[in-house]
Amino acid sequence: MNTAMGKLQAVIMAAGKSTRTYPLTLTRPKPLLKAANKTLLEHSLDSLSGLIGEAIIIVGYKKDMIEDSIKNRYKSLKITYVEQKSQLGTAHAVSIAEPYIKGRFILLAGDDIYLKEDIKKCMKHEYSILTSRAANPQNFGVVIEKNGILSGFIEKPKEFVSDLISTSLYSFGREIFKYIKKVKRSARKEFELPDAVNLLSKEHEIFCIESKSWIPIGYPQDLLRADKLLRKGKNCIGKNSDINGLVENSSIGNDCTINGRVKNSIVMDKAFIGENSTVEDSIIGESAHFDGKASFAVIADNVKAKNVVIRECKIWPNKKISNETVNSDIK
Repeated sequence: MNTAMGKLQAVIMAAGKSTRTYPLTLTRPKPLLKAANKTLLEHSLDSLSGLIGEAIIIVGYKKDMIEDSIKNRYKSLKITYVEQKSQLGTAHAVSIAEPYIKGRFILLAGDDIYLKEDIKKCMKHEYSILTSRAANPQNFGVVIEKNGILSGFIEKPKEFVSDLISTSLYSFGREIFKYIKKVKRSARKEFELPDAVNLLSKEHEIFCIESKSWIPIGYPQDLLRADKLLRKGKNCIGKNSDINGLVENSSIGNDCTINGRVKNSIVMDKAFIGENSTVEDSIIGESAHFDGKASFAVIADNVKAKNVVIRECKIWPNKKISNETVNSDIK
């Protein structure tokens, strides 16, 4: 391992309470959602392993679950947890890591999936931002670049500026904290990191590195997409799962019982799928008991569903439903 790289630190933002991924994140923080039977946070740590010496994880919402999930799993990495007690924006989240940062560091979102190769490219520069092209740039931070150098950064612009967006992965030096301190609250009443990056760009070159592979997770359907990309068309079956039915192009968690048919779906740990049941293009939560037919559904943890048909809707945790067709969300 390159000694210089080994001394680098990474800051992983994992504090937020994601409402867009409800009902799955009512019972867990978003970085603990799984794609291909591995949490999003583990995907991040795997990509960083061998490149850095310490990961500083910014925690907040259900922070104990994150700490319990990692424990001593990454022995080659020093892992430090820092709590963001108030959700005051991305710039604020980065600012609370300042006392722990020794020099250069990588900053990334703990709920997206990044390629190790992309991180390496960003690490070549003191200041860089990993970018991607998007069909819906208005939903992201939009990057304006000239000759590969960032010249402007606009958070979720109302009018089209560019289709080049931020992936929320950066290489920074400690000087970023000086600019974060100058940021004022935005219209969303938050301290936005793009405002600090704009200030930084006036005095330092920030290299724009276009991503080879970045998988953003915004909504439950994005989790299904990520799962499919990572599995590459193969099934991913967890430990101690009993498969008596048919599983096609899906991920099955640990300690599951599958007696029916599961296709293009994610079934989380300890779930039960009954005989003659069909689950397609859906997510079945942890410890759920499902007997029926589900298509394009998101069924949260501990749901008990018997003799049901569920189409294109979401079922909140701990609900009990039976003998009905469900076409709208049950909260």
